[in-house]
Amino acid sequence: MTAKTVKLTVGQALVRYLINQHTEIDGERVQLFAGVFGIFGHGNVTCLSEALEQVQDVLPTWRGQNEQSMALAAIGYGKAKLRRQIMIATTSVGPGATNMVTAAGVAHANRLPVLLLSGDTYNNRLPDPVLQQVEHFGEPSTTVNDSFRAVSRFWDRITHPAQILSSLPQAVATMMDPADCGPAFIGLPQDIQEIAYDYPVAFFEPTLWTIPRNRPDRDQVAAAAELLKTAKKPLIISGGGVRYSGAGEALADFAKARGIPMAETIAGKGAVVHDHPAYVGAIGIEGTDAAKVLAENADVVVAVGTRLQDFTTGSWTTFAPDSRFININAARFDARKHGSLPVVGDALECIAELDQAIGDWVCEPARMDEARGLYADWNQMLDEGQAATNAAVPSYAQVIGVVNKIARPEDTMVTAAGGLPGETVKNWRVKAPNTYDCEFGFSCMGYEIAGAWGHAMAKDGDGVPIVMVGDGSYMMMNSDIHSSVLSGHKMIVVVCDNGGFGVINRLQTGMGVPGFNNLLKDSRVVNKQNPRRVDFAKHAEAMGAYARHCDSLADLEAAMEWALTTDGTTVISIESDAYTWTPGGADWYVGVPEINDRESIREARKGQEAFRAKQRQGI
Repeated sequence: MTAKTVKLTVGQALVRYLINQHTEIDGERVQLFAGVFGIFGHGNVTCLSEALEQVQDVLPTWRGQNEQSMALAAIGYGKAKLRRQIMIATTSVGPGATNMVTAAGVAHANRLPVLLLSGDTYNNRLPDPVLQQVEHFGEPSTTVNDSFRAVSRFWDRITHPAQILSSLPQAVATMMDPADCGPAFIGLPQDIQEIAYDYPVAFFEPTLWTIPRNRPDRDQVAAAAELLKTAKKPLIISGGGVRYSGAGEALADFAKARGIPMAETIAGKGAVVHDHPAYVGAIGIEGTDAAKVLAENADVVVAVGTRLQDFTTGSWTTFAPDSRFININAARFDARKHGSLPVVGDALECIAELDQAIGDWVCEPARMDEARGLYADWNQMLDEGQAATNAAVPSYAQVIGVVNKIARPEDTMVTAAGGLPGETVKNWRVKAPNTYDCEFGFSCMGYEIAGAWGHAMAKDGDGVPIVMVGDGSYMMMNSDIHSSVLSGHKMIVVVCDNGGFGVINRLQTGMGVPGFNNLLKDSRVVNKQNPRRVDFAKHAEAMGAYARHCDSLADLEAAMEWALTTDGTTVISIESDAYTWTPGGADWYVGVPEINDRESIREARKGQEAFRAKQRQGI
């Protein structure tokens, strides 16, 4: 007679469940959970690691250098896989757990799946207080793991072995749902991990998960179609949800056939190639002037798969006061923003149904003619900005131009916070779909190298991630250069050294404040005239990477050609200009002191007041 239960510890049962979850990618059945990033401590080493060790050939565990960075690597993997496969990150208790909170924020803001498993203090409290426990006098059940509540889509603490029977399927369902997608957190008290329990064998049966494609309400589609057919100057905004839905080609074809210019958000960049005939570049604060003009005169805006955050909307000043929004999104919360006409559903399904609903309607050709003229002007400006000059220190645009030129279509550009998001959004010309990753939903310094480690795993030799990172972000988190060397996952890292936090210095001085504590020369350093800067090439070599420092754009081009031939992670450094930025894009709502004795700040305040007068209200 077949046993109906199997006796396992909580740690063993959890791992057995995870290895039996599957999904399909391009018709191939694969593990839903592709691996684990782990740093072990007393909170997870004696029980959870015991279970992971037994299945390491099925569910590989990769050793990280920092809890935050390994979770960022897991997020990078999930992004590279377009949310179709998920990585796990596990930590011990206390600081190991709280180090991971920032990464959870990245996943939550960007609607990306990652499973976070953290050790917790003892459920029975007999040995309290234990090593690394933060005690709350009036709330003894509170631990540092409660900090994940604010940055998790699904949060649970297992206090009885049977709870994983309901908790784990709900966690997976959350991560696989386009409307709810985000990080799932499960806290594992140390005494609970060790307990053996008779689990139903059926719980461990292989399960196939698919991402649902929810169709929209027919009345919402009909209303959207009627509104779109009134448009004289429509505009499409393609967001990250378009990429995750696999709707990039369909939306681009729709835009071309219907004569509607198509802009992208930062998260959406890469759904189509740079020279697609309907494409006009990114929109918003770091967008193209072409998209800005088209947004300002648009009467109907079709937003697809975007959160419409302030960098997309120019803090809601980019659009005409009477413009109307059709907002297509899997999440109802996003679809109803700013008085939009909502169409709630999967991007690919919604586009198909909207296309059918508008019949033979096509926008007047003058609208696309306007867009192509504006975009041609923008590309000419990029060409001029990227051209080599005799300047002693190259600009970001020039550095990006060289790297972009050498990058192959299959290589993925990865960047995050600082000046490089805006500069790459404007200057990087995407050669193949889904080869651009700028983490800007949470704008997390340190994502660049860690996220690229995850990308390298996901790409599995099909091209390499090319990281573009400033010296500030590099100094904040760089240890996964060593991780990638150890694991054999190659990346190319281009360090643009502009002597500090260049872009935030631009904002500071642009709002009338003298440069202060951002560039090295404006900080409390021994030698302000010539601060001693890091030798990034030697630093990378010390972690086992190949490395070169470049003194010119010609050096950089040669170094990039060389980097493509190496058999491991390669780091290239070059000094870059902290004061030259690519023009264009919308303005940004920032706080400026209402009263101040400095004339430069008073002038900045006047500018902000005039800017804010253009803001759409939240209706």
